[in-house]
Amino acid sequence: MQKPARKPVPEFKGNLRSNIIRVPESISSCSGIIILGKCIKSLLFSTDVAIIRNTNADAIIAVYPFTPQPIISHALILASDKPIFCGIGGGLTTGKRSLEIALDAEFQGALGVVLNKPAPNDLIEKLKRKLEIPVIVTVVSTDEDIQGRINAGVDIFNVSGAAQTETIVQKIRQINPDFPIIATGGKDDESINRTITAGANAITYTPPSTGELFKTIMNKYRQGGSY
Repeated sequence: MQKPARKPVPEFKGNLRSNIIRVPESISSCSGIIILGKCIKSLLFSTDVAIIRNTNADAIIAVYPFTPQPIISHALILASDKPIFCGIGGGLTTGKRSLEIALDAEFQGALGVVLNKPAPNDLIEKLKRKLEIPVIVTVVSTDEDIQGRINAGVDIFNVSGAAQTETIVQKIRQINPDFPIIATGGKDDESINRTITAGANAITYTPPSTGELFKTIMNKYRQGGSY
């Protein structure tokens, strides 16, 4: 039986909020990960509230290079109209403190928590005994003990390996063909498609900075136009 042709999806843009950050269309070809009933294909990597409020990404991955602070997670969860995955440390911030930050994030409404690379496996085990939301662990190289992380109970891998990302995704797929994987896809459709082909279920997209976005707008203003 022939499948019906795919119909275009109706869209309402509005006048004042039509200027948003759109994730690359190629991300829509990945399978997505269903988390507590929500299908997540695209994740925007940002802690900028203004950017978070103006994107069509399915979710936000809010990790940053400082000690995790609950007040930051609270602010992002409150301001966002998208699910938030909150960073809870794992390196310098670890153990009981990471566990308390994770519990606080869950109580505030986070859809998941993200541990960075140095997090020990016993911390993953402790988190899994306490949390209802998924525990996500970042993988940055091919040398990491993937099976050990899986045995500890990690729910999703977040692959952020720069040029090694595709190779890391392929390694995880060799160990476990069905394990949920989020991965950085790069800036263009070609690299995103390669990452999806390697086995990523969802793609993280890094948006332009506020300064870069302002540069485009200001150039138009200087030329006498409007945005």
